[in-house]
Amino acid sequence: MIPISEALKIIKRETLALSPETIDLENSVGRVLAQEIRADMDLPPFDRSQMDGFAVKTFDVARAPVQLKIVGESIAGKGFDGKLNPGEAVRIMTGARVPNGADAVQKVELTEEENGFITITEKTKVRENINAFASEIETGKQIFETGEIITENMIAAIASFGYAKVKVFKKPKAAILSTGSEIVDISVTPQKDQIRNSNSVMLKVFADRFADVEILPSVKDNIKSLRTAIEKAAKNFDFLITTGGVSVGDYDFTKPVLRELGAEIFFEKISLKPGKPTVFAKLKNCLIFALPGNPVSSVVTFYLFARTALLKMQSAKSCELKPSFAVVSDNIKAAKERDSFLPASLETDKKGKLIIESLRFNGSSNFIAFARADALVFVPQGKNLESGDIAEIFFLQ
Repeated sequence: MIPISEALKIIKRETLALSPETIDLENSVGRVLAQEIRADMDLPPFDRSQMDGFAVKTFDVARAPVQLKIVGESIAGKGFDGKLNPGEAVRIMTGARVPNGADAVQKVELTEEENGFITITEKTKVRENINAFASEIETGKQIFETGEIITENMIAAIASFGYAKVKVFKKPKAAILSTGSEIVDISVTPQKDQIRNSNSVMLKVFADRFADVEILPSVKDNIKSLRTAIEKAAKNFDFLITTGGVSVGDYDFTKPVLRELGAEIFFEKISLKPGKPTVFAKLKNCLIFALPGNPVSSVVTFYLFARTALLKMQSAKSCELKPSFAVVSDNIKAAKERDSFLPASLETDKKGKLIIESLRFNGSSNFIAFARADALVFVPQGKNLESGDIAEIFFLQ
């Protein structure tokens, strides 16, 4: 039984990156950059007004109220090309170029216009209401680096510097295979001793953000059928996730089948609750994560391990879940010999503190309780968490 940290080291060591490809920017959210994004121009490209108002010289309005002559206007896309002289003002719109000679913009609410003149009712400071030339970024500066995951918020910045297409790492082709004679399709009414195949669709939804995912037909507890399914998947996919059949029961065939097929098994038991019997292996060029069949165990091990490998295959700068911290509201019992990652819901109290509301979680098959989970709370082995303690949490994202 190896610690979680060792399992993650092995996963990173054995996971090789896929090659890059170029795609349209509009389709790039969630993909991992395989290039730097740099500014091809200064932003703003000129001194830019933050307000609708009038461009002025601060010297002229130092003793406001003062009346100035309106000599033109500057609007977005068509600036005022003349030079502002003493005693003059230029009408200006938000985002427009500040005229040469002006050193401030007074907002329109503090002005009174009449017969071609504008009365400035309050004085301004130098550079007031002006975004300075190149204050956001200078030409050639790096904005995003290789390995960053593209988010919705990054799209405008990338587009602003001419990247209609971007180079990203290819997404893995992944398959999900549920095992067990008790499994039936989710559209079927289960008979005695049967359960619906909730794991496959659940894991596909989780994995869709990181891979192109296909659900394979589930396989009964039969060595020959399982062998055929795994062997075929290893030929056609970069990544295979199986659920069920990884414990030590008489009908747990996943590990024996992997050995028969000649797979290299890197680990098969982790000091983790839930998820102890998780298997990580490689068959030909296909990475295989054999996860426990209990739904919550599958979720926890997917987020800790399979997700890490899927991002490592795309050379993501950050592959593991990012930690945060929250206050424990109810006592949480630790396991004696294993670290625990337990589902928890989160609330914010009146003081703005993030509070862990522990769920009525009574086992790794309890997907009803898990449905309300926002995060996993880390409980070190042998160390109970008590009300008021600060605990490490990992958002499910």
